[in-house]
Amino acid sequence: MSLLKRIALIVGLLAIAGLMAYGLYYFFVGTGQLGPGITPPPTTETSTGQLPGSGTRPATTTGVITGPGGEILPISGIIQSTTPAYYKPITTNQVLSETATYPSLSNGGDFRYYNNNDGKFYRITPTGEIKTLSNQVFYSAQKITWAKNKNQAVIEYPDKSKIVYNFDTSKQVTLPKHWEEFSFSGDGNQIAAKSLGLDPTNRWLITVNSDGTGAKLIEPMGENSDKVIVDWSPNQQVAAFSQTGAPQGGERREVLFVGLNGENFKSTVVDGAGFLPKWSTTGNKLLYSVYSSRSDFKPELWLVDSQGDGIGNNRRLLQLNTWADKCSFSNDDTIFCAVPRDLPTGAGLSRSVASFNSDDLFKIDLKTGLKTPIALDGNYNISNIFYDAGDNKVVFTDLNKTGVFESQL
Repeated sequence: MSLLKRIALIVGLLAIAGLMAYGLYYFFVGTGQLGPGITPPPTTETSTGQLPGSGTRPATTTGVITGPGGEILPISGIIQSTTPAYYKPITTNQVLSETATYPSLSNGGDFRYYNNNDGKFYRITPTGEIKTLSNQVFYSAQKITWAKNKNQAVIEYPDKSKIVYNFDTSKQVTLPKHWEEFSFSGDGNQIAAKSLGLDPTNRWLITVNSDGTGAKLIEPMGENSDKVIVDWSPNQQVAAFSQTGAPQGGERREVLFVGLNGENFKSTVVDGAGFLPKWSTTGNKLLYSVYSSRSDFKPELWLVDSQGDGIGNNRRLLQLNTWADKCSFSNDDTIFCAVPRDLPTGAGLSRSVASFNSDDLFKIDLKTGLKTPIALDGNYNISNIFYDAGDNKVVFTDLNKTGVFESQL
């Protein structure tokens, strides 16, 4: 090949290479794409709805409501969380290192608890100070039921003796040993309980003033005392729930709302066993958990209207597998719930199988169904949870750790 032809060939190859380089540059960069059908990453990260390290639980919901016949109906549309794929967990502080049993958050913001080690009651103030509620020692207290609006509680002992103790006045009242399952009225002035006589005809739902006076028979329970849950509503209209309604077929049950004056309140139907209720802040709504074969016998959360003629309306499945007592209302439309990760089949039948699970924390908007995950900087199995509206924080205890923890939201 002559020198001239060689030069022409080299120039041609260089021209072809230049055209190829320009084409590749235009294809990959000039068009703003990384290849056919592939878009560049966004400037801000978006979520798959999954917490880092939390398994595969999606942060989505379609929810359900029930029709006139109790059938489950879908809510139109899908609500999806928009939390970032990666975000910094909120700080969780341990505000108490010692054991805190039977805790309660008062309406004034004091976190109250019993210390098994010294037999005394304490409170943690909103500023973080730890103070005794009383200098008196209550040895071997076995169960404590608190009033929300007053510093008083029903204290039970292993020998079945019971007292009502007022920590502000240092006065106590002894209650009959055959009274069980106590619940204070919203104002703290009265107590509802079961009076369990040996004869089934002498088993009643009762109320009594917190000073021990004015005992009143509300409803006979007979052989069905084990089907009654004493739980005074915040609006002070309902004293208990009774799972003695008409048979519904299958795993469905009718739950009756028991009033204080023989009211003929409407009922609601629940789809499963293990009914565990929790009132909203006003009592207008009721959160509850049940389990069934449909849920693989895992507890699942439901919400229903619970006020007056609206009782039983707008029954909705929240699509969260947890127990109602692992949730706390901030208001009628918002709850915070601890949801166990990888909850095993049958957990509703035996709660102990979830004893060593870690929980994810969610904020749930009950109007839209939106679930927002809240990452805690640690692993916790939350056993008692409270929302503190004054400081916008959640306060909780852990099933496997001593102490009290709080997370500022």
